[in-house]
Amino acid sequence: MNKEEYLKLVKKHEPKEKRVENTIYAFLIGGTVGFLVEGIIQVLMNIFALSRIDASSWTCLIVIFVSSLFTALGFFDNWMSKGKAGLLIPTTGFAHSVQSSALDYKREGLITGLGSNFFKLAGSVILYGILSAFILVIVRVIVFG
Repeated sequence: MNKEEYLKLVKKHEPKEKRVENTIYAFLIGGTVGFLVEGIIQVLMNIFALSRIDASSWTCLIVIFVSSLFTALGFFDNWMSKGKAGLLIPTTGFAHSVQSSALDYKREGLITGLGSNFFKLAGSVILYGILSAFILVIVRVIVFG
């Protein structure tokens, strides 16, 4: 069997990606998360008389805590595999990636386990987020003075 025949055989048996279905799931799940987050903001504003900014900050903390807790309990991974970008893109995905790294390497100790691997998955997000923000600020200063 040559390389071309092998590639045809692999392509024939690889699972097909369900793009439309995945897009719909991501939209519905991401929309549900956004709806729930807005509900929490409204509750904090109306019941606890917080300003919109304070309520948003507290909601961000609540979402990070809940997604980290669900990751630690072991069922957020299943949600991530089904929700895909609907859960990956918001703050929940970032909290999940940090928490997953912490849980994966906790047995290796505080320094060589947690300390050196804590931001393994989230490190690239932090790096490129800071880099893109820096570039956009430079562009803004050049364009708008």
